[in-house]
Amino acid sequence: MARSDHPMLNDNKLKLGVFSANCSGGMAVTTVPERWDASWSHNLELARAAEDAGFEFLLPIARWSGYGGETDFQGWSLETITWATALLANTRQISVFATAHTAFFHPLVAAKQFATMDQIGAGRFGLNIVCGWNKPEYEMFGIELPDRHDVRYGLAQEWYDIVRAVWTRPDRFDWEGDYFKLKQVYGNPKPLDGLPPVMNAGSSTHGREFAVRNADFLFTVLVDMEQGAETVRSVKKLATKQGRSIEVFTTCYVVCRPTTRKAEEYHHHYVDECADWDAVEQLMGLQVHTHSFPHSELQRLRRRFAGGHGTYPLVGDPDHIAAELKRISEAGFAGTTVAFVNYLDELPFFVQEVMPRLTRMGLRTANGTQYSIDEPTALPIDVWW
Repeated sequence: MARSDHPMLNDNKLKLGVFSANCSGGMAVTTVPERWDASWSHNLELARAAEDAGFEFLLPIARWSGYGGETDFQGWSLETITWATALLANTRQISVFATAHTAFFHPLVAAKQFATMDQIGAGRFGLNIVCGWNKPEYEMFGIELPDRHDVRYGLAQEWYDIVRAVWTRPDRFDWEGDYFKLKQVYGNPKPLDGLPPVMNAGSSTHGREFAVRNADFLFTVLVDMEQGAETVRSVKKLATKQGRSIEVFTTCYVVCRPTTRKAEEYHHHYVDECADWDAVEQLMGLQVHTHSFPHSELQRLRRRFAGGHGTYPLVGDPDHIAAELKRISEAGFAGTTVAFVNYLDELPFFVQEVMPRLTRMGLRTANGTQYSIDEPTALPIDVWW
């Protein structure tokens, strides 16, 4: 990656991003009435709030089909390339990633879309490459999901090689590969200043090798801190062997309240009492096509799937949340995404209470708009529990 002034490359030791706000329900598989409504107006308001707070990035989930159940979890979603383009045009500093399935977008179309987005965002665009795992979505497109990971990642490698060639080669070229045969390829505009940053979520052997070859940021699921630290070490060791460096990120969901009791009560309410369990079972059943979670651990993680799509839970008062984020940093992670049952209701309290603690811990600089500690931001009454 040539550019050095991208928002993802600032001095904050622990980067923060907002995840999955483009999808109904966000990451919480719950029926509570305050669950996330992923309207465009809500997404725009959230993006500006995250930017004002100093968050580094916004990351969407590319979802084409919901998970059923009472809520049809994530069945209503804003398409990520359109979503990211609009947000880049309506923000000033924050990085906005587009999430793209390599099997669903022709690489020449994708290369031009992404370069256009980078021009619109003045170099703040980022690309999240998805190599495929959700079988029902592939069936919607009339495409067979390969059982072999080497085939999925072989297609993804050729796809990104073509995108990168369009971005970097000044001449026309032909392409004769295993998956694409192209004549007189050419594309303008190019990205604004060098290659945009690339992220990829990979947990299988093929997935991590793909990320190490191509990505600047690898996303991986955090099951526990010991496992997380070992993942970071192994990924960085693999990158070093290939003469590259890569940062490792993870994902979390947050329930932050003034007291631990209130946080745990609300967590119990929206998960144990109000989870959309039919959607949870559908979501968990599809994990057979991924290596994101140890398959032997899936049932043990069932509550996490209801709480936040299987991601790491941060549930407690501001001191606990900040301490857990410090542990994530100490495990070697360069950053994490966060998600809430209702992003707009809950983000201000997180910004007001948790982020100053992260600054005092040396994990972040005070580069965002902080809410006044003397005038605490109240959470709506229906999310206190």
